Amino acid sequence: MYATPSVMPLADGERGIPQRPPAPTRIRSTLFTWGTRTHVMGILNVTFDSFSGDGLMAHGGQAFVAAAVEQARSMIEEGADLLDVGGQSTRPGHSDIALDEEIARVVPVIRAVRQIAPDLPLSIDTTRAAVAAAALDAGADIVNDIWGVSAEPELLSLAAQRGVPIVLMHNREQPRYRNVVAEVLTDLSRALDAALAAGVPWESTIVDPGIGFGKTAEQNLAVLHDLDVLATLGRPVLLGTSRKSTIGKVLDLPADERVEGTMATTALAVAAGVDIVRVHDVQPNVRVARMADAVIRGGWREERHQR
Repeated sequence: MYATPSVMPLADGERGIPQRPPAPTRIRSTLFTWGTRTHVMGILNVTFDSFSGDGLMAHGGQAFVAAAVEQARSMIEEGADLLDVGGQSTRPGHSDIALDEEIARVVPVIRAVRQIAPDLPLSIDTTRAAVAAAALDAGADIVNDIWGVSAEPELLSLAAQRGVPIVLMHNREQPRYRNVVAEVLTDLSRALDAALAAGVPWESTIVDPGIGFGKTAEQNLAVLHDLDVLATLGRPVLLGTSRKSTIGKVLDLPADERVEGTMATTALAVAAGVDIVRVHDVQPNVRVARMADAVIRGGWREERHQR
């Protein structure tokens, strides 16, 4: 079974982009109707060395769990549709942590957040099947794999067996491309094929172009410029640009001053039809997404109150 035949027939043969959005996906109690608006995913980094400076493990001892719950509450109040929990840093030059350590970081956080938000979709950001299994047991609903183009077969099998969605993110060891946009599409298409072969339903796959992973700043900008072509894969698209180094290089700013740059990419993502943006700063990005959605996708109506 292959990904390509699953793309809907094209009404616009010249552009070659499917005009219908993917079928809705139910995650926990939420039905995500793709194409109606851009959803916002808040980031909970249960690490010491997050590039963005928001690693929750810096609180020490078990205080990181309470800090994670506080941050989760804030993100939910600010309008987050999903939360993504990760225990392994992916910053350049990071050191891998032991499997047991990753589980010890993410599982208590997922359990604690699940208690305060029983219906909110939670994602586990990991490349390890054992970590994903423990996180799903603790209450996570989605697997988010930064090596989705070469995922562990066990991770794909786990997503298939548990019946949960999986985010397949583009990544490469080295930023070597002849045509970065075309090759991102090709690699993601192959990742979809692998997921389908492992038994993951087509409707349970989400793709991410992997901004900041295995790409130079120029290559990241090229992918962002052509975000709309990801629709040819026929799957919901997740985009993570928040505080990334490309924004820092363009604006010459440190990670904690890249909010406006992130918001610009959120607005562009809405215009390109991206379905989920993964961000550190929820409130400003929710506001940008809602405003951009009102312009691009419509559906907004002014409430009129009769006195």
